[in-house]
Amino acid sequence: MRALCLLPAVLCLASPALAEKLVFDHRLSPPLKEVLDQGRAEMVLFDASNPRYIIDRIAVAGKSAEYWTEALEIIARTPAKNMKTSADWVAELKREADKLCPNDVSVIAQDEASITYQRHSPNCPVERAPVAIYRVIAGKRSMFLLAVLSRSDLAETARRQWLELLASAHIE
Repeated sequence: MRALCLLPAVLCLASPALAEKLVFDHRLSPPLKEVLDQGRAEMVLFDASNPRYIIDRIAVAGKSAEYWTEALEIIARTPAKNMKTSADWVAELKREADKLCPNDVSVIAQDEASITYQRHSPNCPVERAPVAIYRVIAGKRSMFLLAVLSRSDLAETARRQWLELLASAHIE
């Protein structure tokens, strides 16, 4: 029951100035559902130190939200003037990743408001997650990023479940 209270709180707080709300079905990832159902506070990290860039991290594997091996990160931001579309944010993310190490980026899905893509940078010791799947969604006043982060390759079942969860995400 505690998890049912926790997830809506995380999602509402993840919205800058509560302008728009990101919604997704957390039940599509059994490990995420389990962490939330158990109400494990150590597995959730919330950072609103910058109200224009709010971060939630939920570890699904590892000791905590700080010491994770697999996690879901939710970032809500108020876009800057030069940040109008999901493609703008993806380009920024790719530029930042390219500065760290060579990486392979492939688009999985794209529509008018969102882009889902995978980044793989296996031999990059400074990259916090060598495997990541992202979904960037642009709203009218907010932008959201859901990032599935893994310190090792994802099993095919886990990858499929994460992709289903990402596909369920939308702005209300």
